Amino acid sequence: MAELKEIPEWERISAHSHIYGLGLDENGKAKRKADGLVGQIEAREAAGIVVEMIKSGKFAGNAILLAGPPGSGKTALATAIARELGEDVPFVPIAGSEIYSAEVKKTEFLTQALRKAIGVRIREMRKIYEGKVEEIDIEWTQHPYNPYQRIPAGATIKLSTTDEKKKLRMDSTFAMQLVQQGVSVGDVIQIDIERQRLAKLGTTKKSNEYDLSTAHIVEIPEGSIIKEKEFVYTPTLHDLDVVNSRSGVDFFSLFFGSSERKEIDESVRREVDRQVKKWIEDGMAELIPGVLFIDEASMLDIEVFAFLNRAMEQELSPIIIFATNRGITRIRGTDIKSPHGMPLDLLDRLLVITTRKYSADEIRDILLIRAQKEGIDIEDEALSKLVEIGEERSLRYAIQLLTPAWRLAQRRKSETIEKEDIERAFRLFVDVKRSVEYLREMEKEMMVD
Repeated sequence: MAELKEIPEWERISAHSHIYGLGLDENGKAKRKADGLVGQIEAREAAGIVVEMIKSGKFAGNAILLAGPPGSGKTALATAIARELGEDVPFVPIAGSEIYSAEVKKTEFLTQALRKAIGVRIREMRKIYEGKVEEIDIEWTQHPYNPYQRIPAGATIKLSTTDEKKKLRMDSTFAMQLVQQGVSVGDVIQIDIERQRLAKLGTTKKSNEYDLSTAHIVEIPEGSIIKEKEFVYTPTLHDLDVVNSRSGVDFFSLFFGSSERKEIDESVRREVDRQVKKWIEDGMAELIPGVLFIDEASMLDIEVFAFLNRAMEQELSPIIIFATNRGITRIRGTDIKSPHGMPLDLLDRLLVITTRKYSADEIRDILLIRAQKEGIDIEDEALSKLVEIGEERSLRYAIQLLTPAWRLAQRRKSETIEKEDIERAFRLFVDVKRSVEYLREMEKEMMVD
């Protein structure tokens, strides 16, 4: 049985799970560090204005472009915008290059992505378990197909409310959700046995050791752990498309089922739209437009831009956020050079927000957040060295060194990263600049006079 401390290995999959919003005060001014975000004051305040426009219905037909260097928080900012719009607002991140590697046509890929970013909030009364996590024990087993990876096999947790306590035994399905959502002692969770879903509602931790700027604080639930409660879940239009396009597929299996992508007939989508409209008229559901985040926007071609330009004009469309680190570059599929590699008629409809490189103090705060999220202790001297690396190389590279350095510390029988661990990890895992320099030297040796 593996110990709970191994959970952070899974948390790295979700690099922005600690973000809860834009971190703005009641006047729309950005706090230096709040809701999991650090720095980027102007960009966050601009995003706050965009959120207000969206909520007031003044953003139809427009989109956002986040422009900035790699590792400057563009994805984090897009995630924060979605969080500000609502906890269950769909957030769909894709890379521009994905469109061309998919097994379906470009238009089908984009249609599915757009419909994934539109949720249908459905309400119903069901019996659930809800409480604060007092104890948690994850059982691990070797992955059946990957000998270098372990997966959760089951879990035991102890829940409590203000009135009672209960110990629950969970199978691998729930254990996987515990790990993926980063559930730990002090968190408040909700378990729906019928639908096999687990949701982390927030944390009750209030000690000085816990960074409240990265946590969503909630109260300890009252009453019985088992209770009848209105349950709200938000499938997307694409989820409903898939259910209606495949016979014998249960809707809730989509949360844990195959991610295989296939083309869906337009008649199926029309039938789904008709059914959703009826649910809304009957007061059973409401539509929740979400966020479609397209990174590497300069990789898109002229046909894709034309499709998205048209999609933005539709009555029902998600908020589209583009991101790029390119300046003037060629529009893919043409010989025309344009700002950010995007057509001018589309650029005219975008609100552009720029992000900048982080300062040393901001890098320090971000590294501390990631270390805390992954359950890693690091000495001040080691942290200063990592900040220096982040300034000289890149923030992403500095963050990547955290776990290798932690492993090196464990080899020394220590649970705290020291400066020597950072320096050794820096020597073992080179950054892009050093790898390029090394290969250039090798090229010189291979040259024949």
